[in-house]
Amino acid sequence: ESNVPPITKPRPGHADLAGMIKYGTDDLRNILERSSARETTSRVAAGAVAKRLLLEAGIEIRSRTARIGSTEDTPNLDPMAPEAWPWDEVEASPVRVVTAGRAEAMIHEIDAARNTGSTLGGIFEVVAWGLPIGLGSHVHWDRKLDGRLAQAILSINAVKGIEIGSAFENTSRPGHKVHDAIDRTQEQGWTRLSNRAGGTEGGMTNGQPLVVRGALKPIATMRTPMQTVDVRTHERTSAHFERSDVCVVPAAGVIGEAMVALVLADALLENFGGNNVHDLINAVRSQQRALQATTATS
Repeated sequence: ESNVPPITKPRPGHADLAGMIKYGTDDLRNILERSSARETTSRVAAGAVAKRLLLEAGIEIRSRTARIGSTEDTPNLDPMAPEAWPWDEVEASPVRVVTAGRAEAMIHEIDAARNTGSTLGGIFEVVAWGLPIGLGSHVHWDRKLDGRLAQAILSINAVKGIEIGSAFENTSRPGHKVHDAIDRTQEQGWTRLSNRAGGTEGGMTNGQPLVVRGALKPIATMRTPMQTVDVRTHERTSAHFERSDVCVVPAAGVIGEAMVALVLADALLENFGGNNVHDLINAVRSQQRALQATTATS
């Protein structure tokens, strides 16, 4: 029997209390370790394999930090051409943003939160391009790509919201300023004049860049803990402090890439099949050639 005393002071905003009640334990250590975001390392590893598979099909996935605390990174980027975004600068940034000045402001906010013993949340953005038309399905609710992406992103620890395209902003606009007009050219085939939908329509990819944002709440473990109730004594006390970062938004973007990659790889295999990578790529290219031929002869 372990001589380590049990942890009995659950943290607000964490899995502690609900998990202890669900599994009938009086030691939140059993919940704390299993609900830790450390488990996402395995997802990132699996996502790296999925990203490599997608790259063979001409699909690339990247991420950036869009907001930390009250500081937003709003660079002047072409939403239709994410392949031209300065991704090397994002990877070189300590907070994974495009604009250097915004990085300094974010770091200042993080330092301020650290000094008060608190934490910060924010928004990460995952972008994928080179997607074929039709991944997902409009037929079955559980095969809609939007829903599958939502489940994947919301399964990341501390993520409490997801947005595809400019979904929330679109709610305040009339329809003709929301939907993306359709065009077709010999050079591009089927295309759009904007990408407010974020690359999906009716639960399927529409050929435009996929834009997914995850809203991350401030993490629950804080150096200045909030009030809680001890599960053994039922006395009011301060929540347990285990160990804590101040802001995990930049790291969450990397996890978001992995989760989007896993969903897209699954949808790609579902759509095109194949017993090996060569069969899969040939099927993808066959669809592309057919669409180009239709455009050229129309």
